[in-house]
Amino acid sequence: MVQLLLTRARKRLRIAALTAAVLCMLPCVAWASPHAKVHEEEKTAWEMSLDGGRSLTWERSFHSESEVKPNRGFWNKVLDFVAGAPDYRFLVRPYSVVVDSHGRIIISDPGVQGIHMFDFAERKYKFLQHESRKTGSMIAPQCVAVDAQDNIYATDSEAGEIFVFAPNGKFLRAIGALKGGEGYFKRPTGIAVDSIAQKIYVSDTLRNEIFVLDLAGNIVQTIGKQGSSEGEFESPTELRLSGKNLFVVDALNFRIQALDPSGQFQYAIGKMGDSAGAMFRPKATAVDSEGDIYVVDALWGLVQVFNRQSQLLYFFGSRGTRAAEFQLPSGLFIDQADRVYVVDSFNRRVQVFHYSALRSGAREAGQ
Repeated sequence: MVQLLLTRARKRLRIAALTAAVLCMLPCVAWASPHAKVHEEEKTAWEMSLDGGRSLTWERSFHSESEVKPNRGFWNKVLDFVAGAPDYRFLVRPYSVVVDSHGRIIISDPGVQGIHMFDFAERKYKFLQHESRKTGSMIAPQCVAVDAQDNIYATDSEAGEIFVFAPNGKFLRAIGALKGGEGYFKRPTGIAVDSIAQKIYVSDTLRNEIFVLDLAGNIVQTIGKQGSSEGEFESPTELRLSGKNLFVVDALNFRIQALDPSGQFQYAIGKMGDSAGAMFRPKATAVDSEGDIYVVDALWGLVQVFNRQSQLLYFFGSRGTRAAEFQLPSGLFIDQADRVYVVDSFNRRVQVFHYSALRSGAREAGQ
């Protein structure tokens, strides 16, 4: 009987505590949320007006799995209060970014030895890792790319391999793995996949070369050598395929080189120095719908935009933590809707901008 009374007393205490929690939360839920949201939007508004009616608008930033999950209902919040909030994954040291055909944002993160996949449309999140004695384990995923089927390719600068995942996140294979768990590449960094030509381009920063592989992972060609002449590299890092050009971030030559698919030099953008159009620590590049070339500079904390004649059109960003401010930015990607994704690495977030290009009718009228 005593045990029964104690059990009932404990239940009443739990109910009383839960009721008190609910009553305490009601005014906060009803009053605080709308005002907090408005204040946040006002605080982060940012837009740049450009020539010809073009514009660049800051849309949002994100850093955690919690931001992609559905809004938790009232009773879920009550449960969080009683049992504790769920553990969400977040960006630790994000590096590279790519967006697949379904709009899923894929981010490499060597800080957690894995890859984040954010799907805001479906309100889903997935974290990709791989551990294996046979094929080697993912240690420091560097750059990411997707093919036409949305398979995910990630270089690993420490493991010396390329890890390939299916669109659902399932591990498929490792490219460049040798016996003993070592990788063939010295330091693979940038990667680009040409699904039509069935080629994979990989920059090896320590070898100062670009390897061309078939989809099975066999080396069919090498491009470049160490040097500063056309088609030569000093620590090449990120790669980007756009149209008929392969863009190479030639980091210690302080430039972006544009090559044709066979590896022949086409033109270069950038120079060393501190004047307009110069680069100090270029990390990544991307191309918008009008063919302009974006380059993220980690040390200066900004993104420069050039035309194909190597002329600087404009730049955006500065050092800081607010909207359109960066600290050691590293990754860059532009999707088909001209959304510009910048990996703001030291701030542990990705910032998203929207470039509004000149409308086709206005473009034709100006020609």
